Order: sequence, then structure tokens, then C-alpha cells
Amino acid sequence: MLIAVVNGPNLNLLGTREPELYGRATLAEIEHQVRATAGTLGVTVEWIQSNHEGALVEAVQGLAGRADGALINAAALTHTSLALRDALLAVRLPFIEVHLSNIFAREPARRESLLADLAIGVVTGLGGRGYVLALEALVERLRDG
Repeated sequence: MLIAVVNGPNLNLLGTREPELYGRATLAEIEHQVRATAGTLGVTVEWIQSNHEGALVEAVQGLAGRADGALINAAALTHTSLALRDALLAVRLPFIEVHLSNIFAREPARRESLLADLAIGVVTGLGGRGYVLALEALVERLRDG
């Protein structure tokens, strides 16, 4: 089973970018935790991060027929990208939306997700641990059919 983890803009700055909001863990540290969990679950993870909307759209399109599911942390694109939403609609890949901070406790512009209604679930506000919980839930959901 292949699970893609798609990370949006500025997540490459984790650990130094607003640590009071996003925590001190780097994206590489979160990736390590996710890969370790994937190993115990017997699944493979493909890790993607880009600061460019078009690159993320192409990455999602490229998952069609290859990946069984995805974790999507589109970062700020969550609130603005119809293009990413359209790619997810086109690929019809089951995914869980993940956010490090609680987007519903943030400024009004960040409280709306253009992706959440397409997702099978949303994990928000649990920091890097949210990725691991989302992976476990997604794999369980996919295995249960």
C-alpha cells in the first residue's frame, strides 16, 4: 500500500517558523516519525513538499493509479487553491487533511478549508503527531474497505 504525504508552502521552514504556533519539530523530523509508523503498519510512504501550487497540483495528478491514499497538508493553499481542490477531485484519491495548528482557532481567513469536504477526515491542531494519527486512521480505513 502506497500513501502519499503532500506538504504545501512554507512547511520546509518548520522548526524555525513561528515555533510557538507550529512547534519546534522540523519537517524532516515529522517525516521520520511518519516513515517509522508506516514501517510498523507495513505501508510505503511517498513524501512530497513544494512551495509552488502548480508543482503540488502536478504531484497530486501523478498519484492517480499509483497511490492508495494520501495525507494532505496544503498549508496556506488549503484556504485559497481551487486548482489543488480540482486535482484532488479529478484523482479521487481518499485523503485525510492535516494541519499542525488548529485552523479553526486562527484568523478568519484560515478557518475555511477548500479541501475538507472532499477529505475522509481532518486532523488539526495536534502538531506533528497529527500526521501519525492521520496515517494510522487512513491505513485502517483503507484496509477495512
